[in-house]
Amino acid sequence: MVKGAIHSIETFGSVDGPGIRFIVFLKGCKLRCKYCHNADTWDPNSEDMRTPDELLDFAERYRSYWGTEGGITVSGGEPLLQIDFLIELFKKAKERGINTCIDTALQPFTREEPFFSKFEELMKYTDLLLVDIKHIDRDEHIELTGLPNDNIFDGFKYLSEISKPIWIRHVLVPGITDDDEYLKRTREFIETLSNVQKIEVLPYHSMGQHKFETLGIPYKLDGVKSPSKERVENAMKILNGK
Repeated sequence: MVKGAIHSIETFGSVDGPGIRFIVFLKGCKLRCKYCHNADTWDPNSEDMRTPDELLDFAERYRSYWGTEGGITVSGGEPLLQIDFLIELFKKAKERGINTCIDTALQPFTREEPFFSKFEELMKYTDLLLVDIKHIDRDEHIELTGLPNDNIFDGFKYLSEISKPIWIRHVLVPGITDDDEYLKRTREFIETLSNVQKIEVLPYHSMGQHKFETLGIPYKLDGVKSPSKERVENAMKILNGK
């Protein structure tokens, strides 16, 4: 049976999907976001390898907290890099009547095989996706994350095509994404989608800087402050079309 490379687990999460969530953080990510607060998930190797049944048995210990809306959220890292594991985990979760959610940047998305057929299969067992828009501009996206965003936006379009519910998340970074022109372009893109249930603006913070330092990776946003309350409210208004 396929096993997942686990980074960590949070048994009582309240901000990663509806209700109270059991959150599984998987290892591995190809993006190198300058503001990443989980840089220690980039390495795909893990000493904690678990089967879907092992994870679900553990998760169900906390089921009494979930209520009618809660369930399991798989985050990362980038969980779609372990798509075979995700398929098995979510298929078994649905057999147990558990709500399923993926927190992803969609970076691995492609309509090429074998990924696309696996993604189609995964969506059968996925109730919701929390999807990051790192940056609307292609060149700025490369500067911020190290990779382009063409396939990511194609992933958004596909999810809209199949009417799969998503929440959009956007990290507001002064001098990078906190720019009215970029925010308006992001809003224009969001308006092309038919499946967006919620838009969240996440203020940049430097809480992950110590992980960069521990790993010996230069932190390129050293000295950047969190955006003001006014700028966060401004971004919320623009992204929500108000």
